[in-house]
Amino acid sequence: MTAGDTGVMPVYADEVVVLRAAPLGEADRIITLFGRERGMVRAVVRGVRRTSSKFGARLEPFNVVDVQLYTRNFRNRSGLETVTQAVTVHPLAAKIVADYEAYTAAAVVVESAMQLLTETPAPNQWVLLVGALRDLAAQDHPAQLVMGGYLLRSLALAGWQPSFNECARCGAPGPHARISYSAGGAVCDACAIAVGATVAADIDVMRHLWALLAGNRHVQLSADTAVRERAGDIAIAYAEHHLEHSLRATRIADAARRHGAN
Repeated sequence: MTAGDTGVMPVYADEVVVLRAAPLGEADRIITLFGRERGMVRAVVRGVRRTSSKFGARLEPFNVVDVQLYTRNFRNRSGLETVTQAVTVHPLAAKIVADYEAYTAAAVVVESAMQLLTETPAPNQWVLLVGALRDLAAQDHPAQLVMGGYLLRSLALAGWQPSFNECARCGAPGPHARISYSAGGAVCDACAIAVGATVAADIDVMRHLWALLAGNRHVQLSADTAVRERAGDIAIAYAEHHLEHSLRATRIADAARRHGAN
């Protein structure tokens, strides 16, 4: 569909993950979406907060939805798109929100995605994000493992793949006992001194971090609670370092973890 002779397509469709929703006025909502084809998009949903809204709960954060969007300026998104149609593909929100640990982990995943992803399409990142949210909704694996794996793997796709065996600075074979976020993972004793690495990680933690990055569930599930928690903290710190952003949702996740331990 074109608009005059400009070649601009005012209406388009995409399969999206809903990342965030915020109220606008009395009845509308602004939502942030990450689309398989279009990347990050911000859009208005008209009248969604009315009980008679045709969109209902379809456009809640964590859901995967087929949407139709209208834009006045397709090639230069200076403003908000408008959602004109939405069909649920994976209704994940209700299942995630019903479990506090799953919700807090999903909040970290979504916050990191919003910092990492852009308007540039990234199909592999989209698949990884949807996979993490589906795992959290299914609750077949501990939420902490899903969250840590997503953080490390999404950063790896973005070009910040960590090393948890060979030294990330000089390539010396491991195992090593220190991690440098700036160097990109494990560092040998000499490089640890050179870069001032003070983050300690024993061989079990390093192995668990490797398993999170590789998606090896068997190794992940074999780790004890202390190893999982230490590796999770390192994954979060690694993400915050490279995103240059403090993940506020991690404070909620920490509270959930402490609550579950009591």
